[in-house]
Amino acid sequence: MRRGKGMKFVGDSRIPANKSQNVPKDYSEYPGRTEAFWPNFLIREWLTGSVFLIGFLILVAAHPSPLEQQADPTNASYIPLPDWYFLFIYQILKYQYAGGDYIVIGALVMPGLAFGALLLAPFLDRAPGRNVSKRPIATSLMLLGTAATIWLTYESVSSVDYQQRSEQYLVDVEAQETEVEIDTEAAGYAAYESNCMQCHGEQLQGSGNNPSLLSTEKSVDEIKDIAVNGIGSMPADMFGGSDEELQQLAEFIKQTAEANSGGGSGDSGGSH
Repeated sequence: MRRGKGMKFVGDSRIPANKSQNVPKDYSEYPGRTEAFWPNFLIREWLTGSVFLIGFLILVAAHPSPLEQQADPTNASYIPLPDWYFLFIYQILKYQYAGGDYIVIGALVMPGLAFGALLLAPFLDRAPGRNVSKRPIATSLMLLGTAATIWLTYESVSSVDYQQRSEQYLVDVEAQETEVEIDTEAAGYAAYESNCMQCHGEQLQGSGNNPSLLSTEKSVDEIKDIAVNGIGSMPADMFGGSDEELQQLAEFIKQTAEANSGGGSGDSGGSH
């Protein structure tokens, strides 16, 4: 059987009967159906990509992502959130049999089964057609995975008070840029470094639930009492030094706060 320009095919297929060199297809019979890759095609793709990139940059500039505190492994009060594309997995860990003692199930087994099923879909359903009604396995897995991801992401987002997180963890850029004078040679600085710095920061600026000590208005005796007995979310017995070191610590915090009045931010109710 011969078709086209004397080409011979095997039966009804499009497989040539005779092997030949790889010759580029001749599009002359299809006017308007082809174009030069360079520069026509690339310029069109670059223009399209530039439009989306500019739009994305405008969106980022108009609605910047909230800047939270720098990662601090010593700050146990900070509760991080994963990026939005991991929120559905994060939500799984909140359920009874997917978190806590069953963390392996929620972190490895369930995501592994879900993604494994999606990876195996092309091998389980090898139908040649593209009609979704004729590919029930692949279509069902796709719809189930999409619906589960959307629902779990929604549940995770709706359970977070972003306004409260913004007030609690947002970085005060102006306060960060304010120069704070810390006398590292003071007698109480060593006691502060050993007992308080991991929660209240190197410059007494505070972090998360731990308030700034630069704005405290408490007296030396009140600071000593808080260091020993705690206050609010701060537990008791956080200070582990001698009475002399406790006195030096309280005086150091009080003198630093007075010297830098207005240089810190945050509620002083939990300072020590």
